[in-house]
Amino acid sequence: MPTEIATLGGGCFWCLEAVYNRMNGIVSAESGYAGGFLPNPTYRDVCTGTSGHAEVVRLVFDPAVVTYGEILDVFFAIHDATTRDRQGSDVGPQYRSVIFYENEAQREAAGQKIRELEAKSLAAPVVTEVTPAPEFHKAEAYHQKYFESNASQPYCSFVVAPKVRKFLKEFAAKSKR
Repeated sequence: MPTEIATLGGGCFWCLEAVYNRMNGIVSAESGYAGGFLPNPTYRDVCTGTSGHAEVVRLVFDPAVVTYGEILDVFFAIHDATTRDRQGSDVGPQYRSVIFYENEAQREAAGQKIRELEAKSLAAPVVTEVTPAPEFHKAEAYHQKYFESNASQPYCSFVVAPKVRKFLKEFAAKSKR
């Protein structure tokens, strides 16, 4: 099966990973870091906000099952693309809204989705960065599938779970359930 890669940052990577792990056509979702200058960053490095890296999720997907455009539809539905360096109470450049495109088709699709969003007369402009995919650094093992192992943890209950519920409600036809 030929697959493609999508790398997205939309706040805490636990949220994005938990949602995309439930989406049809997603072969794998890995939490990690990208877009910075520090080689081999750790979670501690990225949390300082000075590494240049964003918390991201790297998706391997089957384009015969889910399109890149559908992945972006979910991305823009589950995070706020109008707040710079912030998602809820998570503040800093590591939580920025960013699409790291793998090829020209992904760059064009991202631009089109942003134009569609902006045409909806949002309260603020879209601040999502669209930039070529840099090196991806996989996050530490304890970050992978974090929500599945820590669903009752307060952050997961109050931040991650509502995004998962929103996905399951708004994109039920795209869910693995």
